[in-house]
Amino acid sequence: MPTKNDALLVVNAGSSSLKFQIFKISGQSLERLQRGQIDSIGVRPSFSVRDGGGNSLASQAWSVDEVPDLPTAISKLAAWIESLDEINLCALGHRVVHGGPNFSTPVLINSDVLNKLSAYQELAPLHQPNSLAPIRLAMELAPDLPQIACFDTAFHRSHQTHTERYALPEKYYLQGVRRYGFHGLSYDYISRQLTKVAPEISDARVIVAHLGSGASLCALKDGKSVETTMGFTALDGLPMSTRSGQLDPGVVMYLVSHMGMSIAEVTQLLYHESGLKGMSGISHDMRELLASGDARAKLAIDHFIHRCGLYVGMLAAAMNGIDGFVFTAGIGENSPVIRSRLARTFRWLGATLNEDANVSGALKISKPDSKIAIYVVPTDEELIIANETLSFLKANRFI
Repeated sequence: MPTKNDALLVVNAGSSSLKFQIFKISGQSLERLQRGQIDSIGVRPSFSVRDGGGNSLASQAWSVDEVPDLPTAISKLAAWIESLDEINLCALGHRVVHGGPNFSTPVLINSDVLNKLSAYQELAPLHQPNSLAPIRLAMELAPDLPQIACFDTAFHRSHQTHTERYALPEKYYLQGVRRYGFHGLSYDYISRQLTKVAPEISDARVIVAHLGSGASLCALKDGKSVETTMGFTALDGLPMSTRSGQLDPGVVMYLVSHMGMSIAEVTQLLYHESGLKGMSGISHDMRELLASGDARAKLAIDHFIHRCGLYVGMLAAAMNGIDGFVFTAGIGENSPVIRSRLARTFRWLGATLNEDANVSGALKISKPDSKIAIYVVPTDEELIIANETLSFLKANRFI
């Protein structure tokens, strides 16, 4: 009979993917046992798992009929976890995208908390329902298993009041209408990681570009968030794979009043049919757009770079300068072309890219004489969730 290891399961449910990691609890520290994901749910679903050393443990592709949606993917993951005889699952840690005004630290999930988080589904329709789905299933299957929610909005709660306010009457702010910011778990990880990989800028003025299916920028000063591009919802800021990004609110009013669209139709348009997908009419995938010779693909990429460059200037102004720049997430970590093009937009700030280092996938990709140190740092939201979950469990004497 194999010895069982006390372990945490971290679940990160996205709009079309389900990521997970399993960590062995070793006193005050964690050891990664497995990391895996179910990708392209409803399109080209595939399952892959690696051990802590990066060796493949499982790899499988399914038909769309076999894994048509997130609930089915969650069931597949649950079956995998149940097959692991060597772990004793002590708790689950979850990424929850929107914490609203009430949740700024990790919290133990119960029915009351779940109901409050469900109220924010309209503010993050691509993510909040998906974040809560595995929580609900786990509550049914293992009601006594502690589940801890960690929030993407929490890292930005360090913003000053005048930064998070909209120019609306105060009563709306008091009712929760404010700039929250997102991708906070990713930015938290990068902020901590910089103390190890780039200590010369870890306490300086840094812009982090989380560029993936969802995309945003964050200004870090002394390791804390001082400004970011997303606001009340994860729709704001940069154009994304299928989301529009920043939009004059008058456009929404026009779509409703003059074009006869319902709120549901506008929501569908702005969240699912806009961004790279909408502009190009070809694909939401940056890799496919870069490989395309279609003029519409070029237009979408040019727009993405232009808007990113504008926001770099805005965040630099928020910090009265910039000392470092970090690329992270799917596009940021894996696309030398996008990194090169974006770096050119802030040459006026003194940035000079080392193209050889950029193409080779180096950690630091700026030239020695660059006034701005430019890095590529892979993010690890699941590790942040695991650490926060372990701290919560120990502080509240669950383990």
